[in-house]
Amino acid sequence: MTLNKSLAGWGLLVVLGLNLRPILSSISPLLGEIRLATGLSFQSSALLTSLPVVCMGLVALVGIRVEAQLGERRGIALGLLMILLACLVRWLLGQAPALLATALLGGAGVALIQALVPAMIKRQFHHRVPLAMGVYSASLMGGGGLAALLSPLVASHFQHWQAGLGIWLLPALGALLLWAWLPLGAAKNRQVTAPLQGLRNRRAWLLALYFGLVNCGYMSMVAWLPAYYQQLGWGVLPSGSLLAFMTIFQVIAALLMPALAQRGIDRRPLLTISLLAQTVGYLGLLLAPLHYPHLWVALIGFGLGACFALSLLLTLDHRHDPREAGQLAAFVQGVGFLINAVSPWMTGWLRELTGSFVSAWVVLSVTVIAMLVVTRVFSPATYRSATVPG
Repeated sequence: MTLNKSLAGWGLLVVLGLNLRPILSSISPLLGEIRLATGLSFQSSALLTSLPVVCMGLVALVGIRVEAQLGERRGIALGLLMILLACLVRWLLGQAPALLATALLGGAGVALIQALVPAMIKRQFHHRVPLAMGVYSASLMGGGGLAALLSPLVASHFQHWQAGLGIWLLPALGALLLWAWLPLGAAKNRQVTAPLQGLRNRRAWLLALYFGLVNCGYMSMVAWLPAYYQQLGWGVLPSGSLLAFMTIFQVIAALLMPALAQRGIDRRPLLTISLLAQTVGYLGLLLAPLHYPHLWVALIGFGLGACFALSLLLTLDHRHDPREAGQLAAFVQGVGFLINAVSPWMTGWLRELTGSFVSAWVVLSVTVIAMLVVTRVFSPATYRSATVPG
C-alpha cells in the first residue's frame, strides 16, 4: 500500500469499527426509561440486544453469498445505510414494535460489515494482520463504550430517551460518506468457495463455538451491567459510565494483546490470560459487587477485548488466502453471534426467574472456565497444514 492508501485504510478500520456497537450499547443505560415508556419486561427488553446479534449471526452465515453478489464496496455501504436508518427511526418513533424492528435492521447492517471486514484486513494488511485486527476490535469496542457514556447525556440534554438512541445516525452518516469517497474495498467476485473446504469441518465448528462462548459475556454486560448496578442502588449516569469504564480496558486489551500476538504463532498463552481475567471479574461481580466494582469491570473488559480480537485472529490463522480466510471468519462469526444472542436473553430470563443477576454471573463463570480447558486444543501444529495455500 502507498502511504496515503495505508493511512486511509487504518482510518477506515477505526471509522467502521466505531459504528458497530452503539446500536447495542446505547440501550442499556436508558433501559429503565425505555421500559417505563414502552412497557417491555426484562425478558422482552433483552430482545433489543439479542435480535441484532441474531441478525449478525444469520447474515454472517450467508456472508459468502453477500460478498459474491455485492462485493465489499456495496456490502459495507449497505450496512452503514441500514445502521443510519435504524438510528433515525429510533429517534422518530418510540414504540416497542419500532424498537424491535430497528434492532433487526441495525443488526443486519452491523452483520454485513462484520462479515466483510476480516477479508479486507487479511488482504490489505497481510503483513500486519494482528495489529490491524487489534485496531479494528479496539474501535468496535470503543464505539460501544462511547454510546454507553454519551447516550444518557444526549437523552438528558434533549429531555427524551429517543435522542440518546437516534444520535448515532451521525457517525454512521460520516462513515458512509468517507467509505464512498475512498477507493477501498474489493469489487464483487462471483466465484464462491466453501469456507470449510480444505479444513476439517470439526475444527471449523470448534472455532465457531469457541468464538461464541469466549465472547458471550460481552452481550450480557452491554445489556445488563447498568441494570445490575441500578438494582444495587446506583444512578443512571454512574451505571452507564461503568460500562464505558469497562470499554476502556476492552480497547487497551484489543490493541495490546494482538500486538503481543504479532511476535509468535501460538495464541493459547494470551487467550488463557484473557479468559482468566474474565473469570476473576465475573467472580467479583458474583461475590463482592460493591467492593472494587471498577476492578471487576476492568478485568471483564480486558478479558473480553482480548478474546474478541484473539479468537478472530486465531480463525484467520487457519487460512492463507484472504478470501478463504474471510469466508471462514464469516462462518465462525455467524455461529458465534447466534450463541452470543442467547446470552442477554438468558440473563434476562434468569433475572425474571430469580429476582437477581447472581445466577447469570455463575453461568458465565462456568462457561469461561470450560473455555480455558478448550483453549489447549488450538496448538499451531494442529492447523498449520490447513494454512498452506491451495
